[in-house]
Amino acid sequence: MAEPGGGPQWAPVPRNSTHELVIEAIEDQILTGQLTVDDPLPSERDLASKLQVSRAGVREAIRVLESHGVLRSNVGSGRGAGTFVASLPSAALTRLLRLHVALANFPVDDVVETRVLLERSSASLAAQRADEDSLAAIRSHLDAMDAPGLSREEFNDADTEFHVAIARAGGNRLFANLTEAIRASLRPRHLAAFHRVADWEAMAAVLRQEHHGIERAISAGEGDRAAELAERHIRGAAESLPQFTEGPARPAGSGTRP
Repeated sequence: MAEPGGGPQWAPVPRNSTHELVIEAIEDQILTGQLTVDDPLPSERDLASKLQVSRAGVREAIRVLESHGVLRSNVGSGRGAGTFVASLPSAALTRLLRLHVALANFPVDDVVETRVLLERSSASLAAQRADEDSLAAIRSHLDAMDAPGLSREEFNDADTEFHVAIARAGGNRLFANLTEAIRASLRPRHLAAFHRVADWEAMAAVLRQEHHGIERAISAGEGDRAAELAERHIRGAAESLPQFTEGPARPAGSGTRP
């Protein structure tokens, strides 16, 4: 909007909350390597003094970073008490990634392309690196999907675990976390598509067959073959599931903008 004289209209900009500035300061120390896993933070009073902010701001920043799995606090006294940099748990990272993917509303084609690149690599690595325990985990999820009378929800969850198990078998933890986050964000869309399938048993049989083919290639150490089958499976499912690109219906008043 322009002012009467024709220039742009300026308004005050919001100032960052104190706790957000404290979070940035702590994150900067981690990113520059000044703070690493298990390093202690200064006391609440000391940190507030160093940053010239209120203790309430420091307390809120620590609470937020604890909820994200970045920090951990031990109550009491002695050497073990205080606030420390945590080893970020996979569950915390996966939760944040899942929410980001779900809220960012990426086009489905982008998500499919990302899954193809990610899971091709995971399948290839699994064929090279999987040990007997990793292969047993992959097969256990195949067995779950082969069980008779499985609901669509149960099938989808076993399907997700199958793909995550392959990524874990490849030995790349970030691949596994990304795979789990993407699959979890797609769960409502997958289930909505599954429930639109007229002949579910026939569709499930195709998916099972493709899964078994991927597992056989991985077990045989055929990395290129496993990667090719993984890509074919992902693209085929996206194309064959009815209205997959539309996703689940959103209830009225769910926050969509006109």
